[in-house]
Amino acid sequence: MTNTVSRTQVELTNARARIVGSRDGRLADAIVWLVRSTRVAWTAVATGWRWLSAVVTPLGWSMVAVAVLALLFGYSYGWTEAVVIGWTAVAMLLVATVYLAGRNVYDVTLSLPANRVVVGDRAPGEVQVRNPGRRRLAGVRVEVPVGEGLAEFASPSLARDETHSDVFIVPTSRRGIVPIGPVRTVRADPVGLLRREVVWAESLDLFVHPRTIAIPSMSTGFVRDLEGAPTRDLTASDVAFHALREYLPGDERRNIHWKSTAKTGSYMVRQYEETRRSHLLVALSLSTDDYATDEEFELAVSATGSLGARAIQDSRTVSVVASAITPDFAKHAVHSVRRLSTINRGRLLDDLAGVTSATTALRVPELAQIAAEDAAGTSIAFLICGSAVSAAQLRASSTQFPLGVDVVAVVCDAGAVPSLRRVTDLSVLTIGYLEDLQKSLAKRMAA
Repeated sequence: MTNTVSRTQVELTNARARIVGSRDGRLADAIVWLVRSTRVAWTAVATGWRWLSAVVTPLGWSMVAVAVLALLFGYSYGWTEAVVIGWTAVAMLLVATVYLAGRNVYDVTLSLPANRVVVGDRAPGEVQVRNPGRRRLAGVRVEVPVGEGLAEFASPSLARDETHSDVFIVPTSRRGIVPIGPVRTVRADPVGLLRREVVWAESLDLFVHPRTIAIPSMSTGFVRDLEGAPTRDLTASDVAFHALREYLPGDERRNIHWKSTAKTGSYMVRQYEETRRSHLLVALSLSTDDYATDEEFELAVSATGSLGARAIQDSRTVSVVASAITPDFAKHAVHSVRRLSTINRGRLLDDLAGVTSATTALRVPELAQIAAEDAAGTSIAFLICGSAVSAAQLRASSTQFPLGVDVVAVVCDAGAVPSLRRVTDLSVLTIGYLEDLQKSLAKRMAA
């Protein structure tokens, strides 16, 4: 979910800006249209080429070249041997085509014991090939695309109702959403000139969650009771009793404290401290300009997941937002935030598994401005960023929130010594490792 605010513009750094800069006329639109059309046409050509190259192997392309050149030179110069070689190559290609005709019937299934793992965990997958027909099926090669890689194994010939299974391991060294499949069987002629792929099973997504750390409720010092935490604002009706005072015109009779009235001889009424249900806001910057290294960004994602997961586990009101990313060919910068799911811990970590940094994403000050306008009733706000953010930018970010909101900046500086400092009303926690988050929050509470 995104909420767009158009009254503030951010300097464009997307593909359109790199092509035509800030120009916004018909000529600029024509140039952008030409570039986009060229990109679409090139994508279509590349798709067709990938399909063709998936059928014809490198040896097959060599055989096509031999057939064309041999027939061309053979008939042009009357070279009989070349003509024979050319037609032999053509015959081999035809035999390979006939060999791939028809279709073997398989039942191929793809399964994952768990479709959600943490970075570094073992993630096995299994492919089963079964022969549902009456006759024995010849062996076939099975391929399973795994992200950018490919898992391959050979299935032997199968008798009726016979099943063969194989297990592969999905790499989980990096956070992300890894597409697995669809499973395809590959048949090739004996020489290896042509190959035929048949897609069987649907693709699955493996969510590689960021690593999180358990944060005890009291160690944060920020998340309050579900019923609300008393404030210094006094009210005539609430649940947190404060004191007794004399009756004033307009007070509700149900708040009269009769025992104290009997003792003092004048009407005494109860006075309460106003309670508010705490609203926790976690804002994650996705701008590459806010981080010095990729390790800092991954640490920031893990810190966001840790804070959000703890609040969700405690049934608190929590909002987790991230910078919006401007599309490549947009005319104007997208000044908005992306709201991540907080229905449960798994959904939040699923969304965090898919976030990526970008140069066109909002930086911390703009992110804080939109987040402050969108999240009404916020009591505590965490701004998650990297070491490339200056103290002045953090101070400007904290001023976007109204008075009474406790703003904490979590600066992720991979390998740095954890520290706590105050910048006016802003608390700045610097963490070098994820384990520093719990200690830094406890230190902040004690301070």
